[in-house]
Amino acid sequence: MEYVSWRILLVAFAALIAAPAAGDAEPRKLAVASTSIIADLVRNVGGERLDVKALVGANGDAHVYSPTPGDAREIAAAAIVFVNGLGLEGWLPRLVGASGSKAPVIAVSKGITPRRMPDEEHLGRSVTDPHAWQSIADAKIYVANIRDRLVAVDPAGKAAYDANAQAYLAKLDDLDKEVRSAIASIPAHRRKIITTHDAFGYFGAAYGMSFIAPEGVSTDSEPSAKDVARIIRQIKQQNIPAVFLENVSDPRLMEQIARETGAAIGGKLYSDALSEPSGPAATYIDMMRHNVRELTKALGGV
Repeated sequence: MEYVSWRILLVAFAALIAAPAAGDAEPRKLAVASTSIIADLVRNVGGERLDVKALVGANGDAHVYSPTPGDAREIAAAAIVFVNGLGLEGWLPRLVGASGSKAPVIAVSKGITPRRMPDEEHLGRSVTDPHAWQSIADAKIYVANIRDRLVAVDPAGKAAYDANAQAYLAKLDDLDKEVRSAIASIPAHRRKIITTHDAFGYFGAAYGMSFIAPEGVSTDSEPSAKDVARIIRQIKQQNIPAVFLENVSDPRLMEQIARETGAAIGGKLYSDALSEPSGPAATYIDMMRHNVRELTKALGGV
């Protein structure tokens, strides 16, 4: 009799341990983002309710990315997929189709007024500029879109998503003030630079700077001697004070141009991707602050 009682107690104790507590959190939903920048925005809104995976990781170039079978598996398992849109991820529709996923695919740039930029492969033509996150005002639209769509797929998380988005939007408001103050400290005649490719048009329009990208040079092609000569003439004619490298581009072009023109070579700018977690641009806010520090340092601001 005593043996039976102890056995019953042991079984009951084991069941108590195995049973989830009333306050245990429900399993986190998987959200997949096309780029590291979008993934960071999603993490700030999703908080503890989401696991977030980026397809194109740190220092990756979404323009020329080649998806992997692992990417298809991530999308197949996702509750929601966030993409930039505006033509950035030309490889993504086939990837989603191959994955068999039924998850909603959300373009976070919805509602943004798109800019046009020169087509890097066809001189004289223009294409939609996808780099809207370089304007903090547009990044706030991204955040609102992320919040609204997370609420749609996970209504139980509405209070958390609303609170997280509100807190993060306040941080972006503060960041916007920092950027405007820093750019205002640069002498007006020096607010023009050469970058490796045309990724900063939204930033320039928002904050009063001219970002000039070498025409006809794309992130996945090596410029010819004729291209380089044209760029050098452009720098001299327009009196460009500095050239900048980007984390998604080959640095050799800008280094050669700096040598041949005497233009100052600025620090690395982060355009299409964040840095690795230990780097200077591990989050969107870190990226914007880092870029502005490099710009003001090279162009005579404070």
